[in-house]
Amino acid sequence: MPDRPSLFDPVRLGELQLANRIAMAPLTRNRAAPGRVPSPLAATYYAQRASAGLIVTEATQISPLGQGYLDTPGIYSAEQVEGWKAVTRAVHEAGGRIVVQLWHVGRISHVSLLPEGEVPVAPSAIRANTKTFTANGFEDVSEPRALRLDELPGIVADYRRAAANAIEAGFDGVEVHAANGYLLDQFLRSGSNHRTDAYGGSIENRARLLVEVMQAVTAEIGAGRTGIRLSPVTPANDVSDADPQPLFEHVAERLGGLGLAFVHVIEGATGGPRDVPAREGEAFDYAALRRLAKAPWIVNNGYDGALAERTVATGEADVVAFGRPFISNPDLVERLRRELPLAPSDRATYYGGGARGYTDYPALAA
Repeated sequence: MPDRPSLFDPVRLGELQLANRIAMAPLTRNRAAPGRVPSPLAATYYAQRASAGLIVTEATQISPLGQGYLDTPGIYSAEQVEGWKAVTRAVHEAGGRIVVQLWHVGRISHVSLLPEGEVPVAPSAIRANTKTFTANGFEDVSEPRALRLDELPGIVADYRRAAANAIEAGFDGVEVHAANGYLLDQFLRSGSNHRTDAYGGSIENRARLLVEVMQAVTAEIGAGRTGIRLSPVTPANDVSDADPQPLFEHVAERLGGLGLAFVHVIEGATGGPRDVPAREGEAFDYAALRRLAKAPWIVNNGYDGALAERTVATGEADVVAFGRPFISNPDLVERLRRELPLAPSDRATYYGGGARGYTDYPALAA
């Protein structure tokens, strides 16, 4: 009988060869320089964490209209691509692998963050009951407008261009953000998508934009360098669906024909309980999604070292992603390997600021 895989064994995800099965999940830190360019500190920050088998960057907007939080980076301008080149170079020199998370926030935005005269866009003109981070701190999101049918090809093209820019910037691949109540997730969900055209109503129609985006991205850079993030049952950003199991089984089946590098799934409520049901008294069946998606499987949300090790050893996932532990433990892989305590993080420095609470957490050797 073959040995069971360890969290610290290498693994291949599509064209991505990883040194271990620990991923750094995307973490919004709101420290971009003017022009939504990654700051020089970002290169240090990510290189410090390059012992992760795979780094998924902070969510990165694909267009000016895709921004929803203060000082988040983009990947649509030449200056932003140049800024990311310093990040990817630093990570590669440290022996790591890094993909960028491509993001359009949709309705989770505020007019102060968008080009003058613009309002947030969404599948339907329904404001989310949530807040976003602006120059004034956390504020209610603004009222959105529904995207016109003739605007949707432009959204798909923005994702395709962002993927091409990612490869130019030196990334090993991309992760398309289709989770946590942002634009692609808004189209998927019955609670936020009330459209009556080809992009609303049935499950097939609500999934249409996501499928078109994934087809465009994989055609541009190759499926072996393309992943996706999903959060089937999270209530994040006021997202909801009447029956998520058949919805996400349809999504997984459509993804299964693409040959993706990975599917990255948030189990339960993002940053909260893991046991969120699909419907009252009905557990969500993640294993069904994995069978249909036919891709390497990354899991995330509330894992500690012991649970991560068991999950990989039993074959329930190929990789486990950790988010907040990476903030204050740049050497998280080594701490998990040696079963050492994790350093606490300072929540006051999560969003915005400079080096404090960003690049000044020491590694064990220090």
